[in-house]
Amino acid sequence: MNMSRPKKQIILGHYLGGVNHQTVWSDPAAGSQIDFASFRHAAVTAERGRFDFFFLAEGLALRERQGQIFDQDVIGRPDAITVLTALAAVTEHLGLVATVNATFNEPYELARQLASLDHLSGGRAGWNIVTSSDAFTGQNFRRGGYLRREDRYVRAAEFLAAARRLWDSWDAGDVVADQEEGRFLRRADAGAFAFSGRQFDIGGRFAVPRSPQGQPVILQAGVSAEGREFASGGGPDAIFSPYHTLTEAQAFYRDIQQRSARHGRPPGSTKILPGAAFVLGDTEADAVERHREIARAQISGRGAQILLETVWNRDLSGYDPDGPLPDVEPAPDDPPVIQGRARIHQNASETVAEWRAIAEANRYTLRELAIHVFGRTEFVGTPAQVAQRLDDFVQQDGSDGFIIGSHLTPTGLDEFVDKVVPLLQERGSLRTDYEGTTLRDNLGLPALAERVAV
Repeated sequence: MNMSRPKKQIILGHYLGGVNHQTVWSDPAAGSQIDFASFRHAAVTAERGRFDFFFLAEGLALRERQGQIFDQDVIGRPDAITVLTALAAVTEHLGLVATVNATFNEPYELARQLASLDHLSGGRAGWNIVTSSDAFTGQNFRRGGYLRREDRYVRAAEFLAAARRLWDSWDAGDVVADQEEGRFLRRADAGAFAFSGRQFDIGGRFAVPRSPQGQPVILQAGVSAEGREFASGGGPDAIFSPYHTLTEAQAFYRDIQQRSARHGRPPGSTKILPGAAFVLGDTEADAVERHREIARAQISGRGAQILLETVWNRDLSGYDPDGPLPDVEPAPDDPPVIQGRARIHQNASETVAEWRAIAEANRYTLRELAIHVFGRTEFVGTPAQVAQRLDDFVQQDGSDGFIIGSHLTPTGLDEFVDKVVPLLQERGSLRTDYEGTTLRDNLGLPALAERVAV
């Protein structure tokens, strides 16, 4: 840790689990994934803990395995922007971040929705950009799965540039109310825009005046070379990191900061935020045992087989979850066994070789390996231990904060807010109150000029 700089303030987002293996939907204490009361409870709790933002993922298609609907997932999730717009009415400071796919949407429509959310929330909107070249998901849309994999970031970069052109088509003072005339006066070219590229050729007038943040906060996940360049070259304000160990996380952190500097971006302009989970106990031994129970509830034997099928691309139902890893090689070029799940491991053979080495070194079974490689950064211990480990990770530049999730919807965050947040505040690493009025303020992001050159 660099002792000459001020102590970093931890950024916290809350991720409400949905269509994934991390949510233990079978727990008797689990609530609905659709009822607004679940979203409201989680968001209000996050705001009580002075979290920066509330984050919702996206599922555009019901996942399938060999042509049948997954029976391992929670089925369905309401549209993220719709849910967050409702949450704007029951929160005051919490940022509201939606995952929206740049492949299957259009700049004008999405820019309008996000600008509207930013207005309605008083400047708390955020957009997590994701991309897809998945024909299975694409069949739900007019274009289908037309986009080549290598064009995903081309479209995403143009999409973001077009959206920013739309958001910046208004100045803050473009509209003035004339009380005597009983009408609004606006600059003649307010809202006028034009954008032309390989993916989009659009022009007209943007219908939503400049929003409180100027532009919503932009987030992105992606650790490929293309993703890192997109993240550091003026794309997102924050990037989700998948790295669990401090050494890997520090290397990723340095890489993004160095790339940002080469692009002329000021230090700290790209925040790094890994997903994380926590398990608390009265003693460390209690927490470790509880973590073991939760992990086995999250990833059943059948669930472990399915998770490994996403990389092997083979039917692994005949392999014992409590036995060794499959002795067959992956078949990445065969028709997909799993449809609708993001492919995060690009080289199946290299990934399987790495996993076999991990399993051999730790004497992992198939299920234990799945728990190890598909888990989030885990902080397990007493509240004091978890607070210290979170703080140390950030102060040593493993990240700028965390996206905290829980196995239990919607009450899983309560324990963290009640027991860990006060300790982080005592350490001087977490605010005791919100500093600003917008999400951009609270994240410590550089302020946007009133009008950005386009």
